[in-house]
Amino acid sequence: MTIAERPDIAPGTAPAGLDAPTHAGPAVVALVTHARSVPSLRREAFAAELATLADGPGHLVVHTCHRVEVYLAPGTFAGRLPELPAGGERLEDAAAVRHLISVACGMDSAVVGETQILHQLREPISARGAGRPLDPVLDRLFQAALHAGRIAHGWFTGSPRSLADVALDRIAAEIGPLAGRRILVVGVGRMGRLAAFAAMRRGCSVTVSNRAGDRADQLAHEVGGTTVEFGRIAGTDAAEPEGVVVAIGGPWPIGADETARLRRDRVPVVDLSSPPALTPMSAAELGSDFVSVDELADEDDGPGERIRRRLESLVSDTGRDYCHWIRTRDAVPAIQAFVQSAEGHRRTEVDWLRRRLPELSEDDLALVDQMSHRLVAALIHAPLAALNTDPSPDLERAARELFGV
Repeated sequence: MTIAERPDIAPGTAPAGLDAPTHAGPAVVALVTHARSVPSLRREAFAAELATLADGPGHLVVHTCHRVEVYLAPGTFAGRLPELPAGGERLEDAAAVRHLISVACGMDSAVVGETQILHQLREPISARGAGRPLDPVLDRLFQAALHAGRIAHGWFTGSPRSLADVALDRIAAEIGPLAGRRILVVGVGRMGRLAAFAAMRRGCSVTVSNRAGDRADQLAHEVGGTTVEFGRIAGTDAAEPEGVVVAIGGPWPIGADETARLRRDRVPVVDLSSPPALTPMSAAELGSDFVSVDELADEDDGPGERIRRRLESLVSDTGRDYCHWIRTRDAVPAIQAFVQSAEGHRRTEVDWLRRRLPELSEDDLALVDQMSHRLVAALIHAPLAALNTDPSPDLERAARELFGV
């Protein structure tokens, strides 16, 4: 289904403080799904459909624990979009721009200010490689968002927090202070490593489990912990965990006996995987002791009011600059042609004056040259300034008609 064929999805509106580009159609479109309104399984199904889109410069997919989003440049996107899941949102132009910049600044994360989001936004760009350039509309948008994100993350003080910290907070809320407690971390990817190191910093006794045992051994060595066979919660001679953090891509194959032991001891299990690594049956058996990644979507309290105001200002300023570029980018060649034409006419007239009045000294001619520069600059300043802020739908045509270039 093409973008134009999606009347069922209401376009997003431009937020206050950001001027939306005005043109025949949107310059940027974002289809957004988040854990707040779209369950993990539906998000992952949406991501799987997006992965089937033909490679091209007109779209870029962002995929994290809590969000699956696709950004589109309609001018170069060629393909049929999958159906946006119920609860998803379509954003256009300034609304899409503001959303991405807010995401990059960490304002829309489960942990406000988390540093992982910048890597997650850079990843799909890096994956394209040098031979697969993005549409300039998307490339400039992502670069602007990443630049704002780097500025924003410099404002957060203290040790950086991640979703793994939120998971451990949830476990601590159930069992009390974590120092000296036994925590099982399942998975050694980016989030698994964050969980293991966060648990180590809190004084936990860390056990690591992973499909590839050698990688579990390596992470356990780094955090001074132990390992357990994948699919088990403890070794035969080891004490069972008091909290579990799961962060893997795929199922965690624990059996009924293992699940029953977790349930018997009321061990909190936080599953950061998307889709969940535990089966629906295991999750149901654990009951309130099971916490999915979607349940952590709004756990963090966020920054103080002063930092939040600075972030809002940064988002608005960055978005306004980008939207201004969108509005005026088509007129730039016409403006350059007009300036060059004006300069050519000025030089022609000055040369004519040289021939007409040969008695003028070099000093006199220099004064004439300076005066003509100032005169031309003054004459073209107002129309150029007006064109630079004009929201006309076809600036290039307007500029060429206005200036006759």
